[in-house]
Amino acid sequence: MKIRRVKREDMEDFVEVYLKSYEGLEEYAYRTRKDVKWYFRWLFSRDKDGFIVAEVDSKIVGFVACDTNWFSIFEMEVVGEVHEIVVLPDYRFRGIGSRLLREALLYALQKERKLAELFVGKNNYVAKKFYRENGFEEVGEIGKWIRMIKKLDPREFLR
Repeated sequence: MKIRRVKREDMEDFVEVYLKSYEGLEEYAYRTRKDVKWYFRWLFSRDKDGFIVAEVDSKIVGFVACDTNWFSIFEMEVVGEVHEIVVLPDYRFRGIGSRLLREALLYALQKERKLAELFVGKNNYVAKKFYRENGFEEVGEIGKWIRMIKKLDPREFLR
């Protein structure tokens, strides 16, 4: 598996991975190709160095977008906001999502963020379990979203 920063040319692959990843979870997703392309451009503009892609055999299979410029109104500080993590269904449960998340959190730590934050769909049980297994805790609920946070500890990345 190869991990690298996203490039603008990755937009079409992002659209495909995103739409396939949200099948069955459409209530939490952008639904049109136009909206997903807008979302890609927005993520890229927020923090392009925190926008990371995973490739397997030169095929893009997943993305994570970590925004280290995000001001959390809940924490009243700038955090590492994980806006998005998607992995193609056929490539799940192979450690790709965990590796992408680790890269994103390491990036946030390198940017001197002390906390990671994210929102996950209330009924997205697989994702909530994944985040809990990766050290996030549920700290609130807003409509259909669950807010989760994780304190970032440099010692976790020494392994």
